[in-house]
Order: sequence, then structure tokens, then C-alpha cells
Amino acid sequence: MKKPLVLAVGLLLGLCLSLGVAAKTLRLAYDSDPISLDPHEQLSGTMLQLSHMVFDPLVRWNKETQFDPRLATSWERLDQFTVRFNLRKGVKFHSGNDFTAHDVAWTFNRLKSSPDFKGLFQPFKELKVIDDHTIELVTNEPYPLVLHMATYIFPMDSAFYTGTDEKGSAKDMLKKHADTFASVNASGTGPYVVTKRQQGVRVDFKRFADYWDKESPGNVDEIVWTPIKEEPTRVAALLSGDVDFIAPVPPTDLERIRNNVKVDLVTMSGTRIITLQLNQERRTEFKDPRVRQAIVYAINNEGIVKKIMKGFGTAAAQQSPKGYAGHVPTLTPRFDLAKAQQLMQEAGYEKGFSVTMMAPNNRYVNDDEISQAVTAMLSRINIKVDLKTMPKAQYWPKFDERAADIMMIGWHADTEDSANFSEFLVMCPDKETGYGQYNSGNYCNKEVDQLVLATQGETDPGKRAEMLRKVEQILHDDAAFVPLHWQDLAWAARKGVHIEPILNVMNFPYLGDLVID
Repeated sequence: MKKPLVLAVGLLLGLCLSLGVAAKTLRLAYDSDPISLDPHEQLSGTMLQLSHMVFDPLVRWNKETQFDPRLATSWERLDQFTVRFNLRKGVKFHSGNDFTAHDVAWTFNRLKSSPDFKGLFQPFKELKVIDDHTIELVTNEPYPLVLHMATYIFPMDSAFYTGTDEKGSAKDMLKKHADTFASVNASGTGPYVVTKRQQGVRVDFKRFADYWDKESPGNVDEIVWTPIKEEPTRVAALLSGDVDFIAPVPPTDLERIRNNVKVDLVTMSGTRIITLQLNQERRTEFKDPRVRQAIVYAINNEGIVKKIMKGFGTAAAQQSPKGYAGHVPTLTPRFDLAKAQQLMQEAGYEKGFSVTMMAPNNRYVNDDEISQAVTAMLSRINIKVDLKTMPKAQYWPKFDERAADIMMIGWHADTEDSANFSEFLVMCPDKETGYGQYNSGNYCNKEVDQLVLATQGETDPGKRAEMLRKVEQILHDDAAFVPLHWQDLAWAARKGVHIEPILNVMNFPYLGDLVID
């Protein structure tokens, strides 16, 4: 077992609550735990949840999907390319180092080198340091999503990550699925310090005594994050009082929890799309759009939502959910078995073929059951699927390897913008730019890429929405991927743990503000 972080003694002392409220411990059970302590190693919901605990962003989303100041106290647009941010003064990192603009610049440059994040930051030309508490984000072209991108900038402690570790490796090394200094050590400005971590077992946090946000109502001193993959076990742990807060709540238990007087249930309509990607480099059959279309027609995603998700989701025919700029209302689910069989015959594959498929079994709600249902549905068009499911910690390395012909991927556009889906999931994979980083299907359409890139410089909302809708139509007609459904959100906690105020559609619980009676 790797030894986790080494932080300054004294920062792990008891919480000093300005309100004089007794310190509390939160026992948290999610379906998985973070793969790393390096916030730039993987762009995923779980890693962003961790980032909001250990680090702080420049700005963050609120319940109204507007922006609240965090490490940036204010901002102003100076011209069509430049936004100036004024940074919070008097902020300390967990190590005791002072937070300055130089840490933001260091973090920005590291983000631009991250395989997972650099695609997001392609529109940016540079980050200028004006003084210790002022920066400017400069874009290559007029760009409408500067504040959206600022939610991804969680300044890291540049001094803490400078130099070499005991193995002689650079402390700032960024490498996926590797034993780096940053993967097991963390120094941020966030409300919690990681005190202990055992991958797949638990992560322990303690309130940072010098946390800058003295106006936060939060009174949770310690958090124990335990991953519980099995849904019945996770629910049972809450109902028995072994844990205080769980997520996600499986659809099969919504009514059971809703009717229990000892717990509270919070639900929201979600915007995370669950999809399957068909690897065209591994399988020549998937290069034929008729085969891809046949697979889409063969999968009854409305049936999956009804029977497996118990109605706790919305069957999808595109990436963009209702309310997003790129959403096309006329695109609807396409289940039609006869049409699927006809397409397979037209493509010359009426006798079918065999493929491999991988999916996680603890990342998305009912992901294991969904993948099994898809396997059965594809057998009806003579596609035999060799399915393997595995815990998220084992799945992501396999996903990065593109280790199967069909792979499951879910995506929530953390920018709350349609282009984010395409930038990561369907643009032609490009290691230099980072676009298509999560496109395991290796789908590539130059027209789609050109349209998505053009939206980055289009500041007219109407024109931009029209371009994004055209992207969705092309992807639909081309069967670029297999859309399943948008996953709804559900959390539950015992009475007295006031989770509703800290929850949002992004599924980043702001645990630093949590109040427990």
C-alpha cells in the first residue's frame, strides 16, 4: 500500500468553528472512490467531487447554474479576448504556503498539458499574471465560455509540487494510472485535508483549520468516504445507520427510501448521457454506418429506462438534453427491431458477427444491468457479445487502452454546454489537442470537428445554437455512437444531515457547506 500524503504537522488539528457549533463527522458512501489525488489525472465526476473537497475553483456553479466567486472574488471582460480575475487575498494552502496568482498560472499550464483537460483549454492563448492577486485569461478568438472554463481551474500549491520525491521523480509529474507524487499527495486550498487513503476501501478527510471561507455554514469536521459498489449494501448501510449519506440511490429503492421516516431523499432531473461507443479501428464492421444504425435501432433504450431504471431517466437520441443549446426536439429514440435486421442485411451482415464489450459495474446507475440488457438485445440481430464488467478503478485503464470493441461511457457537460459533449466524445481523437480524449469509438467526421471548433468563437447565441443543433443532427444520422439515456440524480441522508442545500445538477456536493444537526 502506498503511503499517502505528508502534510505539515498542525494542519491536522481540530476544527475551529467560528459559530461555536459542535464538530461533526460525516460517514459518506458513494458507489466508488477517486482513482487518484491528482485533480488533473482524470476528467470525471468523482475526481471533480474530490476537487471540490480538497481544492477550490476560481468560480463554481450554483443551483441556478450561475457562477459564484470562490478563489476569484470578481471578474470583468476587458476586451473580446481578455477576462481579468481578481483573486482572494489571505488564502493558505494545506501546506501553509500562501496562495497567489503564480499558483493559478502554474495550475493553468499543467491543465494545458493534461491529456484529459487540454482539449478544454485549447481556446485559451495564455494566462497572464498581472500581480500577486490579479490574472487575465486570454483566448485566441472571442470565446463565450470563459467563466465556464474557470470552474475547472482548481489552483494547486505550486511550491508543494516543486522538486523531486524520494524516488527522484518530479513532484509535478502528471501520468495516468501511475504511482506519482501528485497521485498520493495533495495540497489545495479546499475545506478538507486528506489524512488517510486506501484505494477501494476508504478516504479520510479532516476540516482544514485555516480554511479561508469563514462564512461557510459547514460544521462537518471529519469525513469518511467509503466506496460501496453494491447498491443493496449501500442502501442497507444508510437505513441501518452505518452511514449518513449515500449516492447514487438506485431506482429500485427510491420509494423505499422516500417512505422511510428516518431518512431524506433528494432527486433531480439529470443531464448525464449514458452511451455506447463502437470502435471503428478494432472492427471494420463498425465503419459501415448501416451497421452502427442497426445497433441503435436494435437497442430498446426506452425499455431500459422503464424496466431497469424504473423510469428514473430519459431515453435519448442525441447528446444534448432538453434545455441545452444544441438540443434538437425532433430527434427521438429509434428502437425498431425489423429496421435493425433490415440494415444488417443491407450491409451484408445478416448472419452477424462476434464482438467484445466492456462496461463498469459501479460508475453509472445500473450500468451492469444495462450492459447485460444490451447484450441480449444485440443477439437479436446476430451480434454475439462477449461482455466483461468491472469496478471503475479497473475499467478506466481499460477504457484508455480502448481494450474492447464496444465500451460504455457516460458524460455530463460540466460546462453546461452542448459543445463539451462533442469535444470529448465524438471529435476526431487528437493527442496533441486533447479533443476526442474519450472517443473510444474512434469516430471521425471533419464536418463535425469544424462546426464544433467554429462554435468556440461564435458569440451570437442564436447562431451558435444553430451550429450545435446541426452537429447533433449529423451525429444522429451517422449513428456516431449509441445513445441510451440521460441519467437522473438521487441522493439520500439520515434526518439531520442537511444535504439539499449543497446539491446541484452537476452532482458536485459542496460538502464544505454541509450542516449536520
